[in-house]
Amino acid sequence: MTELLYLRDAYATHFTATVTEVRTTDEGVSIALDRTLFYPTGGGQPHDTGMLAGLAVTDVRKEGNDVWHTVAADAVPPAVGAIVEGDIDFDRRHRLMRTHTALHVLCGVIWNEWHVPVTGGNMEPLSARMDFEFDPLPEGFAVRIEELVNAEFAADRAIEVGFLPRDTAVHDADLIRTKVNMIPESVTEIRVVDIVGLDKQADGGTHVRSTAEVGGLKVLKLESKGKGNKRVRVEIVDAPATRDAHE
Repeated sequence: MTELLYLRDAYATHFTATVTEVRTTDEGVSIALDRTLFYPTGGGQPHDTGMLAGLAVTDVRKEGNDVWHTVAADAVPPAVGAIVEGDIDFDRRHRLMRTHTALHVLCGVIWNEWHVPVTGGNMEPLSARMDFEFDPLPEGFAVRIEELVNAEFAADRAIEVGFLPRDTAVHDADLIRTKVNMIPESVTEIRVVDIVGLDKQADGGTHVRSTAEVGGLKVLKLESKGKGNKRVRVEIVDAPATRDAHE
């Protein structure tokens, strides 16, 4: 079982761990550890990159209770039982933290304004898309969303992380904001991300400490993905976005 260090401290960049297993796959050499700061792909958030035992990490995946860190196929991996050091590419991680937090603010604003659930989402550093159960979209939606979301960034709301027993969390409708509960049955302790005064959700991703740290959000495009499913594409910018009044 890999201890997920990033769940409790998204700002930590360096760690030590013990190698528990090594295997070779078509993608390269994969290394399992007893603990890690590397975020594995999941929940719409891409994996972290960085260095492990002096080797560049190109992919991170969670299988069951283990996190596997992939390095180049021609790399000489550390032996099972070896103690290794790892370092996260924090510039990339922080861009993802800003992006993930922005999506929570977007989700919270839409939930509070229209009480509409999320039907899907995905992100890259500083760009993302999120799908909502709208039919049709409200008039002037893009402009209104930018105003509301950027106001929440400017409000500098604190972001807190806590943990609840699964039975408590899954029966709280306000914590499961997606249309379908995607939390695996094997997860017994639910991590809760609270944007204080705006939004509280069950979530396993990495986030910044306050909404002001995000910067700004700009709506790039609105798309229809079928009846009752609308896609919002956004980018995260260094300062609150401004939109031409005639746009």
